[in-house]
Amino acid sequence: MNLPNMNDAKKRTKQNVKILYDDYNTSNLENIGKDKQYLILTYGCQMNVHDSEYISGIMEDIGYTKTDDMDNADVIIVNTCAIRENAHNKAEGMLGRIKHLKEEKDNIIVIFCGCMAQEEGLVNKINKYKWIDIICGTHNYHKIPEYLSEYMNKGKVCEVYSIEGNVIENLPVVRDSKYTAWVNIQYGCDKFCTYCIVPYTRGKQRSRKSEDIIDEVRELYNNGYQEVTLLGQNVNAYGKDFDNDYDFADLLGEVASTGIPRIRFVTSHPWDFTDKMIEVISKCDNIMPYIHLPIQSGSDRILKLMGRKYTIKEYLEIIEKLRKNIPNVSITTDIIVGFPGETNEDFEKTLDIVNRVKYDLAYTFIFSPREGTPAAKMKDDTSMEEKKARLARLNELINKYALESNQKMKDKVYEVLIIGPSDKDNKYMGYTPNMKLVNVNCDETMLGKIVPVKITEVKTWSLDGEIASGE
Repeated sequence: MNLPNMNDAKKRTKQNVKILYDDYNTSNLENIGKDKQYLILTYGCQMNVHDSEYISGIMEDIGYTKTDDMDNADVIIVNTCAIRENAHNKAEGMLGRIKHLKEEKDNIIVIFCGCMAQEEGLVNKINKYKWIDIICGTHNYHKIPEYLSEYMNKGKVCEVYSIEGNVIENLPVVRDSKYTAWVNIQYGCDKFCTYCIVPYTRGKQRSRKSEDIIDEVRELYNNGYQEVTLLGQNVNAYGKDFDNDYDFADLLGEVASTGIPRIRFVTSHPWDFTDKMIEVISKCDNIMPYIHLPIQSGSDRILKLMGRKYTIKEYLEIIEKLRKNIPNVSITTDIIVGFPGETNEDFEKTLDIVNRVKYDLAYTFIFSPREGTPAAKMKDDTSMEEKKARLARLNELINKYALESNQKMKDKVYEVLIIGPSDKDNKYMGYTPNMKLVNVNCDETMLGKIVPVKITEVKTWSLDGEIASGE
């Protein structure tokens, strides 16, 4: 049994990361899931979603088939996120439902994994739940076949490593889409923003080799994929852990040279956003004009308390360069309200920044203290009532600019990648180059195609459109 340790999880050494090509091994385990079904419940960010695609690949590699019906599942996997309290609460609420199900069907195997499994205090509690059979973290979900075998032979397994981490290649994957794909380029984070649990749950920053990334993108392109999103905790810090000068801008250029029609990337940190990156984006037509650039606060004082390592002036300089060099660029952000010590003056500065930048969209949150992070120990004397009031004011402003941005697109034609059915009036949905959701009046023959769409109706969070005449 290995339980997580927050002190161990925050250690960083100069030891080189191991890139392992044969650490995933299912010898003699290929059929342990024969005639059995698995269900994955995923909570959290894009990284969690992509992790679940790998977990699906692993489960199907050992004989299981996927089900969306909890009552039919032989194995239920809860893949969790630790970033915010809301994700915590949803996952814990689901555990209660699973507990009742297991009381009725005690042969179900329950696996608890992901970022919540890396939290020391939480897992000490979860480990006492006798009805949870296997607990593993973000560093070792590729060992699930071994843990299933061990559980079947010996009983409960709890293996959560508080390590800096390695890069595990050659894992099987079952992707959720036939047209768009996530591609990990790096794992972990060394930024240690004072509010963030990710460096503790995901380990040190470690970049994949560029040749492995390019090979993956080429394979996706050859298999008909139209779009890849390069994924990492801080994608533009890619390569900083290398001993050479190869960086994210170099990688972007190489990925663009594969010819895949569309390239996106998330999430960027303002600290690492370089002029070289902007130049590459501006020159490559298949790198989409969409930038997610979290600001978190409009106050330099709060940014310093957050450990963000940039000023508002520096952030705005990046925004100016993006808009000057990348036509029709869409810029979105993350903002935290009610960080410990945030005054009304600090909050007004955040509103000022929103008024200046006029974001296309923002993901806004009330500060959520994470156990073990420095911010969780900071004095916080702002009432929840006040925090909710600030969030409401912020969202009202965000909504205003989101609608204004969309209104500029009315009656214009944009290339839209159609990716699936919409829940709106039997339409299909897709995205413009600048990441605007469009519900398109078309049929299933358009699936997986990039087609010209005229925007006919504008809403705050989406657009309606029809295939442009002549198509």
